[in-house]
Amino acid sequence: MLDLIGAVALLLWGLRLVKTGVIRSFGVRLRRWIGSGTRNRLLAFGVGLLATLVLQSSTATALMTASFAGSGFMSSMMAQAIMLGANVGTSLVTRILAFDLHFLAPLMIAAGVFAFGFSHSKPAKGLSRAVLGLGLMLLSLRLLGQATEPMQHSRVLVALMTSLDAVPALAVIVAAVLAIAASSSLAIVLLAMSLAASGTVTPALGIALVLGANLGGAIPPVLGTLNYGALARRVTIGNMLMRLIGCMIVLPFIETAAALLLDISHRPAALVVDAHIAFNILLAVIMLPVLRPLSALMRRFLPEATEIEGGPRHLDPDSLDTPALALAGAARETLRIGDCITKMLQTNLEALRKNDTARSSGIAAMDDEVDRLNSAVKLYLAKLNSSALDEKNEQRSNEISGYATNLEHIGDIIDRNLRDLVDKKIRNQLSFSAEGASEIEELYRVTLENLRLAQSILVTGDAQLARQLVESKVDIRHLEERSAANHMARLRDGKIESIQTSSLHLDILRDLKRINAHIAAIAYPILKGSGTLRETRLMESPGLDYRRL
Repeated sequence: MLDLIGAVALLLWGLRLVKTGVIRSFGVRLRRWIGSGTRNRLLAFGVGLLATLVLQSSTATALMTASFAGSGFMSSMMAQAIMLGANVGTSLVTRILAFDLHFLAPLMIAAGVFAFGFSHSKPAKGLSRAVLGLGLMLLSLRLLGQATEPMQHSRVLVALMTSLDAVPALAVIVAAVLAIAASSSLAIVLLAMSLAASGTVTPALGIALVLGANLGGAIPPVLGTLNYGALARRVTIGNMLMRLIGCMIVLPFIETAAALLLDISHRPAALVVDAHIAFNILLAVIMLPVLRPLSALMRRFLPEATEIEGGPRHLDPDSLDTPALALAGAARETLRIGDCITKMLQTNLEALRKNDTARSSGIAAMDDEVDRLNSAVKLYLAKLNSSALDEKNEQRSNEISGYATNLEHIGDIIDRNLRDLVDKKIRNQLSFSAEGASEIEELYRVTLENLRLAQSILVTGDAQLARQLVESKVDIRHLEERSAANHMARLRDGKIESIQTSSLHLDILRDLKRINAHIAAIAYPILKGSGTLRETRLMESPGLDYRRL
């Protein structure tokens, strides 16, 4: 059992390496490609199949597709077609891995480690990680075979399998629970294949385990989209519903299916894999023609009015015909983004003060929410008919869109830079000097004040407040320069804390300065409209005629 647990863990780890490696190498292009495959359901089906062959994870494809559907970039029907393709794709991955390719495992592991050590670019490292992960998966399959071979002599296991064979529905539930725990239907199907190869599992029980693995594999994407809007949750819940329907159709006929597949497969291990492929192809054949009524059912089950906490609240499609109302809704939604950024900054500061990695880890989820809301606002504004907007409303639309974009950039800086710096401080058990910590907290405080000021400017459009915000950039620059100079003085005095945290201190100052530059951007269109913004900050030269420039 210990060997079996270790082999399954190695399989899951290899699968994770392949998925993360491919996403880091081709993530942007892959997302763009998935998003473009929405012209018809057959094309969407093919996109889902190929994407899952590359990622070796239908869960990853499901989460990408749900995010596109949640942002309004594709219809629910096309998203469900992609998911049907993803289900077939993950079954074909099982077939590829079922071939006896264990001799490639050491070569791929060695090549992956060697390439990763000598790669310098992010795409190359990601590809090396994927090769290493594939090698580990092949090795784990060999270990699975070795671990399950003696199990046919275990009386306890034989008794357990006999009881499951007598109650196929219970076998489906057990396999589903294992798939949920492993977050992978692929791993459970391969485990069932190994048990079938050792003679521990009968053909009918193998098919029941395949049904459970498929049903359980649909649940992790549902859990992963609980905080998404209704549009995204329709995709994952709809996919789970389709698999549940498929299981209910096939379960009463597993004995007949086992007899038919034995004539084709001849070997019990091959029968399990073929059953996995046949089930998902059958599901696609049944469900592709009825995707439209299924999508209508999901719309009734999850109407957009039931958007939960994590989705947009103020982007009412019915207001698009009235630009003033639509812009007011977009502004309110953008204020929510600003509130989320405020929370991210406060959380980051608290994590910095208390060396709390739990607080720091929550920032990534907040940044994902910022990205979703930003995409929703920009898509909503894009739906406004620009020809129907007067000059004032068009300028307002540009202000809101620009501010939302700047907030999204701030979120990226907090998540990718400031959070990493806090994690580095905690990981290396570093501490700032009392003076250095005070200077950093002061800069955080001023940044939060400026963000609140920017929120007020978005609502009021007040030119005086806008001028105050731009002038605060000078204060920020002076604070940053003064803190950097004080830090260098402490270094010259040989303060141990300052020496150890030198790069951290200066990097935090730099990132907070960049954040303030994005915050101040809301003021420029307002000052330009009031005629109080100069085109250049350069001091006038006596010999230069600015009227001719």
